[in-house]
Amino acid sequence: MSTGRLVAGIGIRPGTEAADILACLDEALAMAGLAGTATPRFATLASRATEAGMVAAAADRSAELVAIPDEALKGFEAACATRSTRIASLYGVGSVAEAAALAAAGPGGTLVQPRIATGRVTCALARTTP
Repeated sequence: MSTGRLVAGIGIRPGTEAADILACLDEALAMAGLAGTATPRFATLASRATEAGMVAAAADRSAELVAIPDEALKGFEAACATRSTRIASLYGVGSVAEAAALAAAGPGGTLVQPRIATGRVTCALARTTP
């Protein structure tokens, strides 16, 4: 198993509460067999990085919050494991959560948990290279 840092890519709708974001993150971690593992970096769309719920969720987990510009997501389309037609029409990528996680993981980053969706939140996990 890789020893790189875990990155949570998170997609939210405006007004989403921190508790909903953290519940989706915890579910993604559990699905990946990583329950309780620290996620020191959260990544989301630049337009969502200042949302109160996102800021609070990152603060709750002592995570760095990385704002990914919409245009930066497009370079990760081929690496996305899931595809939402609606998201693709808006952002040019099948999954904001997966593309954001991979973008914030940096060169060589790998997807370790494809996007899951819970209500108003999507979450995917990637790992940086060691």
